[in-house]
Amino acid sequence: MSESKFKAIYGTRDILPDDAPVWRKVISTVDLLASNANYGFIHPPVFEMTELFARGIGETSDIVSKEMYTFRDQGDRSLTLRPEGTASVVRAYLEHSLGGKEGLVKVWYAGPMFRQERPQAGRLRQFYQFGVEAIGSIDPALDAEVIDLNYRIMTELGLGDLKIYMNSIGMPEDRQAHRRAFVEFVSPNLAKFCADCQKRFATNPLRMFDCKEPTCRRLLEGAPVVLEYLSSENKDHFDRVLGYLESLAVPFEVDARLVRGLDYYTRTAWEIKSAKLGAQDSLSGGGRYDRLVEQLGGPPTPAIGFAAGMERIIMAIPEKISNNVSKRPGIFIVTAGEKYKLEAVKLAARIRKLGLAADIDYLGKSLKGQMKQADKSRFAHAVILADEEMGRGKIVVRNLANSEQSEVELDRIHAVQNADELGEVFGREG
Repeated sequence: MSESKFKAIYGTRDILPDDAPVWRKVISTVDLLASNANYGFIHPPVFEMTELFARGIGETSDIVSKEMYTFRDQGDRSLTLRPEGTASVVRAYLEHSLGGKEGLVKVWYAGPMFRQERPQAGRLRQFYQFGVEAIGSIDPALDAEVIDLNYRIMTELGLGDLKIYMNSIGMPEDRQAHRRAFVEFVSPNLAKFCADCQKRFATNPLRMFDCKEPTCRRLLEGAPVVLEYLSSENKDHFDRVLGYLESLAVPFEVDARLVRGLDYYTRTAWEIKSAKLGAQDSLSGGGRYDRLVEQLGGPPTPAIGFAAGMERIIMAIPEKISNNVSKRPGIFIVTAGEKYKLEAVKLAARIRKLGLAADIDYLGKSLKGQMKQADKSRFAHAVILADEEMGRGKIVVRNLANSEQSEVELDRIHAVQNADELGEVFGREG
């Protein structure tokens, strides 16, 4: 067979059928835990007006200045594939007047994002994120709820060695006071910093803390941090957030040098990291963005949220858990000869109508080949239609996990009325 000349674009990848179960597990876990906290699902489009991201994320941010996929459509409008989810959610919040309908709006989303950056392990140019946004409240208890939800999703997926790093970057007034002291500290050595840090110094000095260059990090040792310049109101807000987290037994440590890569963040900021991912150890992050709604044309509205990269989370899920996720309830029907094909087709259709998964062989494989196919299907059971047992009106039920098998009357399968009854038959007999 000749190899196709077409390949996935650099920085993208195919999610193949064998990968799908663990992806579904991540989404279903987010869905369950977010829904339990009264977050509804929202699904914005994958491209927006470029100005939305330029105004929302910040024109000086690396994302807007270096990484966005931007193009012009036939109407000569500048459009951009979304590089993150929050700006789109806020746009939808304003466009559909969700705040006027509900007051506090709590939503979650999941889908592809696009950034033109250097691909590396768990970080692609088309990557998948899920995120949570809560728009309309300044209550520190809401901060704690969102952070707790972020943490519980990770632990529910079996991720260990997690660390939550907390900080407050205050409001613009706090950062102005900090900026004066920071500029005074950095200026004598500015020429020694990398080119990116020198640009950040001119536009948003706080983001110099985000630099990974060893020289820059060493030069910033002892630099003043925003936490030292918080107003009494913002310091009280941060202290109350930490107090709520302690009461919820959410483990954290304060990192006064933590900043986020998006310009819209205010007050509370955090990251969740895993020691299993090496140098690129960040799994998720979030924070308040109490000025973003106003920046995008709405009234002053406090808000908070987080986003997490699904590829990186899947990399950190323990192998024994991801392998178990791949196993699913279902029945593969094996036939000893073509004469049982019609019965197999009818049986598979009935099982599916009852709400369980079922499949049969469509390639004319031998009995041995069909059993191999059943094992590859990752279903829990195989049903074998063979001469001896069928002559007695019975089928063989084989547990694919432990190879135990028994006989079941075929009429019993046809008599069951729902998936629970069918599951009981296979649970007892297989």
